[in-house]
Amino acid sequence: MRKDIEFKTSDGITLRGWHYTPDKITGPLPTIVMAHGFSATKEIFLDRYAELFAQSGMASIVYDHRNLGASDGEPRQEIDPWDQVKGYRDAITYAETLRETDTARIGIFGSSYSGGHVLVVGATDRRVKCVVSQVPLVHGPRNARRVVQAHMMAGYRAMFDADRRDRYAGKPPVRIPVVSNDGTPCALPTEDSYEFMLNVAGKHTSTWINEVTLRSVEMFMEYDPGAYISLVSPTPLLMLVQLEDHLTVADLSLEAYEHALQPKKLITLPGGHFKAYIDNFKLAGGGARDWFVQHLMHG
Repeated sequence: MRKDIEFKTSDGITLRGWHYTPDKITGPLPTIVMAHGFSATKEIFLDRYAELFAQSGMASIVYDHRNLGASDGEPRQEIDPWDQVKGYRDAITYAETLRETDTARIGIFGSSYSGGHVLVVGATDRRVKCVVSQVPLVHGPRNARRVVQAHMMAGYRAMFDADRRDRYAGKPPVRIPVVSNDGTPCALPTEDSYEFMLNVAGKHTSTWINEVTLRSVEMFMEYDPGAYISLVSPTPLLMLVQLEDHLTVADLSLEAYEHALQPKKLITLPGGHFKAYIDNFKLAGGGARDWFVQHLMHG
């Protein structure tokens, strides 16, 4: 069963989403808190994960990050990773208020940018009893140097500096596309990003907007959630990595995984970053479900 929800963050922003509960099961339930990756909204296949978890007797809180989708917040389409981390923690607090939630059995799921967020939250919030990090961003500075061609990085830096001066002078933030295929500077400059976000996600839902503030990209390039990975333990951590991922680069995720402490598990999947949501969903979603069942239902 799914119902619409909304809740306030600790600084008063209303976030909106869905509460999934299993059919015909009563009593306090293990509950998974989840949100999407960079610029993505909950309609981009997160419902498939929540439905799969519900079939195994677990509830889910699925919501849009602030400034995106159905949630409030300004400036629109600005993505601040630390605000999103705080949003996860506020969503956990909201979940604790629901009679359907077993507060001793809360897990978190994140994918892509949020795959990094859950490493931070899992390391810092001990209410979390199980973590699943799918195709995560683990090191923004190193990832950016792999994705953005070296001769273009100086241009991005100049844009960041000019935008900062303009905002200081009271001008609105510069905005750029999330994806582009015509050479326009964009946030996610890979061919598979363009194909998935515009031709799959964009046609699947009207909630996704192909625009972010330039400052969002600057913050992406400064964000280092993998620095927290060794601190997730003793909370169980599952990492799901697409081996041909060149957006949140696979070898950086595999390297980060080696720094995680037990209990941990790695699942590797064939193909690029976005395959987890559709082509490899049976393996990715099933792996996440099994990890949560093991550690929240039977742990």
